[in-house]
Amino acid sequence: MKTLVNWLVLVVCLVVFLPATGLSAQGAKGENKIAVASVVSVNNATVEQLKVLPGIGDVTARSIVEYRKVHGPFAQAEDLLQVKGIGPQTLEKIRGQISVN
Repeated sequence: MKTLVNWLVLVVCLVVFLPATGLSAQGAKGENKIAVASVVSVNNATVEQLKVLPGIGDVTARSIVEYRKVHGPFAQAEDLLQVKGIGPQTLEKIRGQISVN
């Protein structure tokens, strides 16, 4: 019985406090995404790691990886504008969550 009560308290805390922190497993368009807690290196990230960035789906993430293979590492964030599917608005959305290191 004590275990059940502990689980119920945990669930209630998650339901009450998780939305208040702004952490959500669901993106603005309903896609399932985990909130980005750290910076993603666009020169080393996998397709799956890139997909956690806002506005970056499967196709664009694959385009980033392919562009990187063909042209080498990105020297600066603005180099992402050369990737099909990334425009100025997308770059601004992800700028604080990416690095080129």
